[in-house]
Amino acid sequence: MSRQRSLRDTVVVVTGAGGGIGGAITRQVLAGGGRVVAGDLRPQSLATVQAELQDEDRLVVVPGDVRDEATSAALIEAGISAFGRVDSVVANAAIGFYGGVLDFSADDVSLMIDVNVKGSVWLARAAVRQFRVQGDGGDIVIIGSVAGLLIGGGKEAVYAATKGAQINLGYALDRELRSEGIRTTVIAPAGVNTAFAAADGRFGGADPSEGQFMEPTDIAEAVVYTLQQPRRMRTELWTMWSMAETH
Repeated sequence: MSRQRSLRDTVVVVTGAGGGIGGAITRQVLAGGGRVVAGDLRPQSLATVQAELQDEDRLVVVPGDVRDEATSAALIEAGISAFGRVDSVVANAAIGFYGGVLDFSADDVSLMIDVNVKGSVWLARAAVRQFRVQGDGGDIVIIGSVAGLLIGGGKEAVYAATKGAQINLGYALDRELRSEGIRTTVIAPAGVNTAFAAADGRFGGADPSEGQFMEPTDIAEAVVYTLQQPRRMRTELWTMWSMAETH
């Protein structure tokens, strides 16, 4: 059996860290001995995470909008300033609206593309620049969705398109960067019990609190598992389903 790598003192940048999945990733990395640069659009959400964890030595928070490429650069710079390097980035920040293809305004469509797709691209670009300076590889993890692969009930056309773009971004980055020791993994979960996923009836009338869907900690554990794998191996795409869901 392959021995997992320790997260101790590794530096992980997490976007959307003030939300359910992002907050869980932050907690899990810190619990494993890692260090986190936590980014989120909402300063109050970051303040809540910071107050809860109370780990000033291993947690740095950086408010910012992932739609702006400068935000990704600031996250990487914060990691270098606080900890001397960056080992991994997790593109977790996302937004989605549930409805028919004619239900969205042009601004809605642009927002989903800018946050989900461009935000992932900007973070990957900033990470690659730093990984190349360090010269010892690194990890890019993108939190996608099974919506990018298939849709059961529909009414997620634009969101699904952005998630499909993230999956293909991951595949393309893998092929471009693998020879440099830079791994790219897309983790694509189905239903997760978060305020984001429960909005607008995404659970189809089911109560997510009844244990029928995954929890943010499940996704966070998948991220940690990915980061701990030996450098000789990689996972390109990891789809995750609850036992209650069919596809």
